[in-house]
Amino acid sequence: MTGSSAPRSARSVRREWDLLCRSTGHLEAFEPSMVADLPEPARRWLIHAIAPGTPLWQSVELSMRGQIRLGAWRPFTARQVLAPPRGFIWAATAQLFGLPVVGFDRLSSGSGQMRWRLGGLIPVVSADGPDITRSAAGRLAGEMALVPTTFPSATWTPGSDDDRVVVTWRIGGQDESAELHTGPDGRLLGVLMQRWGNPNGAPFGRYPFGVAIESEQTFTDVTIGSVLRAGWWWGTDRQPEGEFFRAQITGATFR
Repeated sequence: MTGSSAPRSARSVRREWDLLCRSTGHLEAFEPSMVADLPEPARRWLIHAIAPGTPLWQSVELSMRGQIRLGAWRPFTARQVLAPPRGFIWAATAQLFGLPVVGFDRLSSGSGQMRWRLGGLIPVVSADGPDITRSAAGRLAGEMALVPTTFPSATWTPGSDDDRVVVTWRIGGQDESAELHTGPDGRLLGVLMQRWGNPNGAPFGRYPFGVAIESEQTFTDVTIGSVLRAGWWWGTDRQPEGEFFRAQITGATFR
């Protein structure tokens, strides 16, 4: 199935957007027995998140709004297509000095890229290469939490305690893992990983990165986190300085 058209901020990668929106084959219907062999926190979350009979969708298109820290906290609106393990494109418009900052982050066709322009004309960020690709792959591994129906494509192993489970994806020939924290009722509470990056200009390497999920919402029989906070140095005393993203998901279309 073909997805919706790419937003203007991602028009240069509209072909990749369309490809990520497409399913690649027959979609099975979810049954709780499908997760019987997974670690208990994964079973608890997936049974909570996916209604029986729901197609195992391969992608989601999200709309969201929130604040991103670009020096100070700035408002943004965004659309994202997310299709683990194939890739994602996050296309957004933020405000800086009274002007729109427009662009996208992506991982598609095996490569990562960041491209942002002030007023749609003046380059603000233009980055690609192996480090950007590796960081984007880590982001994709964690953001599978927003597409729980893709769970069969991942490897699941026990986490650090009875309420946590590790999900591992093969992305671009490398393994990327994230630890999911599940509540007693099956709600997903957070995501934590050692993600490749260079926070605040540090040398590229793996640093703690996390997401707190403060609320959830159900969209067409799939329940996902809808109020999110994210950043570097998660779970350390540097978490407040590392937090850079706060968002509310306002719509989700699964395909």
